[in-house]
Amino acid sequence: MFTSTAEPDLLAVAGRFAADPTGWPVALRFDAHQRWYARLAVGADHEVWALSWLPGQGTELHDHGGSAGAFLVVDGALTEETVSAGRLRPRRLAAGAGRRFGARHVHVVTNRDDRPAVSVHVYRPALTRMTHYRLVDGRLRVAEVAEAGAAW
Repeated sequence: MFTSTAEPDLLAVAGRFAADPTGWPVALRFDAHQRWYARLAVGADHEVWALSWLPGQGTELHDHGGSAGAFLVVDGALTEETVSAGRLRPRRLAAGAGRRFGARHVHVVTNRDDRPAVSVHVYRPALTRMTHYRLVDGRLRVAEVAEAGAAW
């Protein structure tokens, strides 16, 4: 008998949660002052979050503290910017589009559209910290390290 020890595809996990928002343990909501987020599930090897984004809401330039991950746009559209050749390069992700990323991924995610967006994010291992950066003269500079339980 073959036993698989393969880790789950994080984008597929996001897709399972995105497929049924009515089954989430918390009700989706939107906050006019900041992005809303809630942890939907936590397991031995990953955790799942839902986020809502009103037009103009976004993140700072950040990493995931050594966690790999994926996110899937459930509704609306988000723009992800990653650093390449010392500049931020945008990529628009419409509903149904997703992205896998490794443990060293640094990005900004923003709702640049004129309607709300919803996304599901999965991290392996669970987030314990996130580092926020500034891009100065084409180089990443640490601005802050945020710890789980203190900053979110």
